[in-house]
Amino acid sequence: MRGRKSSIMLVLLLLVALFIAGMWLISGLNLNFAQQAMSEQRQRQIADTFHANLARINAHHFMMERNTAALARTGEFLLRQHRQLSPTGLAELENNIAAIVRDLPDVHGGSILFHPGSYRPTPFAIVAHHEQAGLQVSSQSSDFANQPWYRSTSEALRRQPGPGRPFHWSAAYYKPQIEEVVISISTPLRDARNRHAGLAVIDWRADEIIRLVSGVRVTPGTFAFLLDRENRNLSSLAEANDEDRAQRLMERIIGLQLQRSGEPGMPPPELLQHYPASPMQNRRILVDDAEYALFHAPTDAGLVFGIGIPQAEIDAVLAPMRASNMRIVLGAVGIMLLLSGLFLYLVANILRQLNSLYTDAMTGLPNREKLLLDLRRDRPATLILLNIDAFREINDFYGSACGDHVIREVAAALSAHLARSAQGERATLYHMHADEMAVLLPLPAHPNQFTQWLESLHGCIGSLAVEWQDQPIPLQATLGLAATRQHGNARLSSDQLVASANIAVKTARLQKLNYLIHDPSHGLRKTYEQNLIWANRLRQALDEERIVPWFQPILNLRTGQVEKHECLVRMLDEEGEPVSPATFLPVARKIRLYRMITRSMVDQCLARFAEGRQQFSLNLSCDDLLDEELSDYILSRLRNRQLAERVTFEILESEGIENYRQVRAFIDRAKALGCRIAIDDFGTGYSNFEHLMRLDVDLIKIDGSLIKRLDRDPTARVLTEGIVRFAGELGLQTVAEFVHSEAILRQVQALEIDFAQGAYIGMPRPQPI
Repeated sequence: MRGRKSSIMLVLLLLVALFIAGMWLISGLNLNFAQQAMSEQRQRQIADTFHANLARINAHHFMMERNTAALARTGEFLLRQHRQLSPTGLAELENNIAAIVRDLPDVHGGSILFHPGSYRPTPFAIVAHHEQAGLQVSSQSSDFANQPWYRSTSEALRRQPGPGRPFHWSAAYYKPQIEEVVISISTPLRDARNRHAGLAVIDWRADEIIRLVSGVRVTPGTFAFLLDRENRNLSSLAEANDEDRAQRLMERIIGLQLQRSGEPGMPPPELLQHYPASPMQNRRILVDDAEYALFHAPTDAGLVFGIGIPQAEIDAVLAPMRASNMRIVLGAVGIMLLLSGLFLYLVANILRQLNSLYTDAMTGLPNREKLLLDLRRDRPATLILLNIDAFREINDFYGSACGDHVIREVAAALSAHLARSAQGERATLYHMHADEMAVLLPLPAHPNQFTQWLESLHGCIGSLAVEWQDQPIPLQATLGLAATRQHGNARLSSDQLVASANIAVKTARLQKLNYLIHDPSHGLRKTYEQNLIWANRLRQALDEERIVPWFQPILNLRTGQVEKHECLVRMLDEEGEPVSPATFLPVARKIRLYRMITRSMVDQCLARFAEGRQQFSLNLSCDDLLDEELSDYILSRLRNRQLAERVTFEILESEGIENYRQVRAFIDRAKALGCRIAIDDFGTGYSNFEHLMRLDVDLIKIDGSLIKRLDRDPTARVLTEGIVRFAGELGLQTVAEFVHSEAILRQVQALEIDFAQGAYIGMPRPQPI
């Protein structure tokens, strides 16, 4: 068995380890997938920002070329007029150049250079440029035609194919006239014969280029740059605070030769994922031990635009997600480890001690399940059930902690007592539940030992000294005994012992005995079985609407007419025969079906007398009146005042009627609707003339135990006469019950009672008269 338990534990450990490993693997895969998705999203954001700024720079290039073309068209217009520049024409040309340059605040200036022989035999230039004093326009002869830059620019423009207007973007160079670095945008002038006649040039200042790329921002450490044709770097790093670091970054970018990207011998760039058709390329560079992601692409003008982002700032977006996912993974694995440990602990306990399922945790004694298991052996035995008297009061007054203490003390005392007794070594003590203990003993040689055992156990509890917070708690117990063989050779099966002993305990409490021995000849079990049968029949009758009202006529002795009926409850059996309420109403009260019967009676009677003018009475117990939900329901059905004025509620005298406040509250509400109130069975039981003064009733129904003896018992006549006189003085009407003969009716009439009912007047029937 030990080896089998070890094998089971080993298999469970392996399964738990595999499960945790699988959880870790799945969580790791989920984390990698989430990181990859976040990285791709971040890459898309960077790419979108890059393309937006590339489009902005290309738009600026287009604007610069468009304005250069405007300068060229101005010069060409005059060329194609086939006239030399007159003072008037020259002034017009200068004004046009000035207008174009004036609208370009980010350029240094613009020029129209006429080739020798186009308008004049010598080279001629018209120049407009921005100065601190404003826009300056001048025209002059200049020997630019022999300058290398002019010849190289003209040659480059001639080599550009295509039908459109060609443009040439120079490398950044220092212009001594303005002492600034510029990039020149040039386009050719053509005469009427489409011959090369000169150049239109706009100079774009380097500081404006730097300002244009400085507007790019992705992260705080982002920088942007623009490389000209000669790989000269115009970068936002020029405005950086750390000049040394900025210089190293620019040198590193220049060293990449991005203008030659894609040429043979150059390192291939990394293409950005999800943008296969994009001109943007991706590289990683390392400067001062810091890694940068470099994104670059050529512009429409042949320059290279790029941005650099510190890799740490890109990863900073992923860091919280990584940390969060790691916490989730660790938390999930931790919970699984905890649950697995708990599971293994529980399994180990079950394997080590299966009997713990049959042990009471509070006392350490065997529990009810263990007793039932032991009784399945069906051996001759004696069972004693012991209930502590007033245990609920102990719990309510001292608290549940005190109640637990009492149970433990009683368990310890009974264990010690059984250990000292002669049969103790063969006896087993159980803690059933709450305040109930059980003792299972072997069947004695003689039944006389039953009483000895009960006396001994009862004396043990009575002599037990239990204290709680220095307060003594006196204890008593009620015991019930059942044995498989009793007097007269009566026998019980072992599975009936618990129920039989329980019946004995309950009967002992009802009879106020210290203990009782169950005897089948007493018919106690039969009574319980009959109650169960009637409870089932009653539930079925309610479901099948076989709880119905019958109606007993009430005679008005003043008019000699039947003017009202008392509604009485009946249960029809399966054959439709009426069953006396004395048979099923006590059971209904025990199983809490009485409220449902009252509701059914109220509904049926109100529906039966809804039409017509007959008066009728309904019986209500004090339990009905004290049930707020039921009383509210009854009164809610009497909103029709014409119906309510024909209803009399007969209140049955009982102990609860002394709860005057709640009973009077119902009476006041009913009388406000027009109902009348009667006291039923007045004259016996708990009759009290105070009820009449405090409950504001309208009628008194004199109990039949007095009325049926009026013709032969002078005492009954005197009592009845006193009740009638008392009622008359209070202005109350009277009703005589149990008028079963003509002689009794004459006595009732002689006493001037107002109404009579009974067998002589009419028995209850399914339909009213």
